[in-house]
Amino acid sequence: MDRLLTVAEVAEMLGTWKTSGERYPRRLIEERRITFVKVGRLVRIPESAVRELIAANTVHPIRARRTSYRRAI
Repeated sequence: MDRLLTVAEVAEMLGTWKTSGERYPRRLIEERRITFVKVGRLVRIPESAVRELIAANTVHPIRARRTSYRRAI
């Protein structure tokens, strides 16, 4: 079973706590961009869903290759 996190814990895990507080995780929930569990009024997000979100939005650098070497004049 996965650990269920509060919205505040998700904000802290994503590093948005200081800038936007809980707004970003709540927006993810509202837009249905992250898996969440609702028990009554409580909203909890599985830790694996946060890891999947991070993995899906990770951008890897592209290594540019030089096609030709020119001599400086």
